Amino acid sequence: MLIWLIPASLASLIAAVAIGSVPITPSDLAAVLLGGGDPLHQVLVWQLRLPRALAAFATGGLLALAGALMQVLLRNPLADPYVLGLSGGAAVGALLAMLAGLGLAIVSGAAFVGALTSTLLVFGLAHGTGSWTPARLLLTGVVVAAGWGAVISFLLAVSPNSELPGMLYWLMGDLSHARDPRLAWLVLILVLLAAWPMGRTLNVLARGPLQAAALGVAVRPLEWSLYLSASLVTAVAVTLAGTVGFVGLIVPHLLRLVIGNDQRLILPAAALAGGTLLTLADTMARTLLAPEQLPVGVITALLGVPVFLYLLHRSR
Repeated sequence: MLIWLIPASLASLIAAVAIGSVPITPSDLAAVLLGGGDPLHQVLVWQLRLPRALAAFATGGLLALAGALMQVLLRNPLADPYVLGLSGGAAVGALLAMLAGLGLAIVSGAAFVGALTSTLLVFGLAHGTGSWTPARLLLTGVVVAAGWGAVISFLLAVSPNSELPGMLYWLMGDLSHARDPRLAWLVLILVLLAAWPMGRTLNVLARGPLQAAALGVAVRPLEWSLYLSASLVTAVAVTLAGTVGFVGLIVPHLLRLVIGNDQRLILPAAALAGGTLLTLADTMARTLLAPEQLPVGVITALLGVPVFLYLLHRSR
């Protein structure tokens, strides 16, 4: 699977750079990448399309990786950052920072604080006075996500009219202003490198905390590291592209149907497949109704809903 996903990822990036209102042929693209080519093609590639394609790939990889980590933690294929309220908390933090007129670094930090707050809130409420169960945790996450949605609606209602269209478009998932994907790529690589060596331990944790503890796994520190990692990658993805649904839910689930439940393969495969999916979805979003651009969250929802319904029907 990894052998197939790597060239598929490169092909999605090439397609995102070459396809647009001004198409770029493979020979012209090769000339631009080698430092030559037409000046217009150089501007399109280096300043517009390539940064956006890299941002889309990093965002998709982050969301799919977060979904894979949360599904291992909860031992439930329905867990993802959007369902558990992490995306909503990160969006609230980012919107508050935007309304305050703060810089991008502060917006990213506020999104991380919002995602972490949502994580602590969900797990604290689901735990109560006893131990939480995955079903109880999912229900709590759905309710908390609805609460964050109400807060977002309130912030939109009191926002200045000049900022409202951009905030609405960003909340639907928008990569048109994503021009600096370096932070997203750095976080994706670091979290993946940190989680990949723990693949065998995560395989044990997926069988249950009691069995993992009996086999010598430090369950509580591992769970908290997964909480923090999922919150961090979700915050970075939300800051870069807004709230994009279904990537963290569908991609890990489909990969498990194809390659099994070995986290040593699922985690890197999820990063590659999620990045490829969102890159292709963003290419569709900016070309289907060109010169108008659709929010990429609309494309992922249109693709994710029938796939999810098919998986539910298949599981019967």
